[in-house]
Amino acid sequence: MSNLFESVTAGDLKLANRIVMAPLTRNRSPKAVPLPITATYYAQRASAGLLITEATAISHQGQGYADVPGLYAPEQLAGWRRVTDAVHAKGGKIVVQLWHVGRISHTSLQPDNQAPVAPSAVQANSKTYLIDADGKGSFSPTSTPRALALDELPGIVADYRRAARAAIDAGFDGVELHAANGYLIDQFLRNGSNKRTDAYGGSIENRARLLFEVLDALTAEIGAGRVGIRLSPVTPANDASDDQPQPLFDYVSARLGAYGLSYVHVIEGATGGPRDFQQGAAPFDYARFKQAYRDAGGKGAWMVNNGYDGKLAEQVVASGEADLVAFGKAYIANPDLVERLRQKAPLNEPDKNTFYGGGEHGYIDYPALA
Repeated sequence: MSNLFESVTAGDLKLANRIVMAPLTRNRSPKAVPLPITATYYAQRASAGLLITEATAISHQGQGYADVPGLYAPEQLAGWRRVTDAVHAKGGKIVVQLWHVGRISHTSLQPDNQAPVAPSAVQANSKTYLIDADGKGSFSPTSTPRALALDELPGIVADYRRAARAAIDAGFDGVELHAANGYLIDQFLRNGSNKRTDAYGGSIENRARLLFEVLDALTAEIGAGRVGIRLSPVTPANDASDDQPQPLFDYVSARLGAYGLSYVHVIEGATGGPRDFQQGAAPFDYARFKQAYRDAGGKGAWMVNNGYDGKLAEQVVASGEADLVAFGKAYIANPDLVERLRQKAPLNEPDKNTFYGGGEHGYIDYPALA
């Protein structure tokens, strides 16, 4: 019987415990450059078995929110090198989440104020975070996207490959492919956002084509044991929808089994919302989803996420339902979350007013246990 606080191997990564800091967008990277306080923030939380960074754009086109970090310019990589050095000095492990937002963007954030890109020209019923000329942040509706042309898709794949190499050069222990929460890869997967009639639309196999082309590129570039993937089979985040999520994600899961990945990171239910959220005619069967991966030979660690507390996390690890458990908002306010869970100590409450944007307050000033 496994224990939440014991070490575990996830592909090429040797982790001190099974507690993971989930990716958390904080909008504190002006001009897409991580600041010195970002290094402090992650180093404070380095006792986690694994840190997954906030979502990080693979290209300027991949940007969708103000003041989120990138992984495509020298100054960005230098900022991330400060972070990885600080985390490693504390004995931690850290991977960067590779992000292309697709249609969840705004023209003001895109190169030359162009339209965001997507599988199809379908505007999302969603909002993004912008900062005005006075430095005030607010949420604004996303812009109408344009559909990517077939001859543009190899360039998207190449951007992912370059970002993975840049991540390793910046000192990261690996990467997580963000294929969840209604962003570009997820937009291609789901029939609510993918209306294409070419080789990347229609059938499940076609809609999953870009995902596996990207995975092929990432694993060839840095090795499968340093690549994880994040999926959210039924979340409605960013207007994501599919009327038959079970066959879609069972197919994806089975295909993933052949890759030798570090881990599969699954958001159960609605991201940040009900764990039992349902899309389609029947509740999603997460055990079947996982079994499809194992039956196909998948040996990567199985990571679960959404609404977990210490008690539930201990239960799913002890039962073998999960190898790793990711915590989100709890990590904003509790840099020493591992020790608090170990001692069953009270948790600090996060200040929602400081989640997005700002400086040190609500970022690196939450107290650890005395």
